[in-house]
Amino acid sequence: MSKPVNSFLGDTPGRVVIKLLVFSILVGIVMTLLGWTPMDVVWKISHFFTSLWSMGFEAFEKLFNVVVVGAAIVIPIFIIMRILSLIR
Repeated sequence: MSKPVNSFLGDTPGRVVIKLLVFSILVGIVMTLLGWTPMDVVWKISHFFTSLWSMGFEAFEKLFNVVVVGAAIVIPIFIIMRILSLIR
């Protein structure tokens, strides 16, 4: 039974809990430093999609800009992670 659970989680349950706890602490620290609460994040996401809906075709331009800005951060991190995984 532990094989399917480990396969689903990607690691043993204990290690996954520890990783999630550490990641939660780090995200909590960053959110506290930025003055964000979980409800602020939910509200900002909701407001983003509401404004996309109300703007019509301008929404596509705004969404494209969001994707490009996100990709400017995500793609270099992905490439660095892949290079580092090849080194190991």
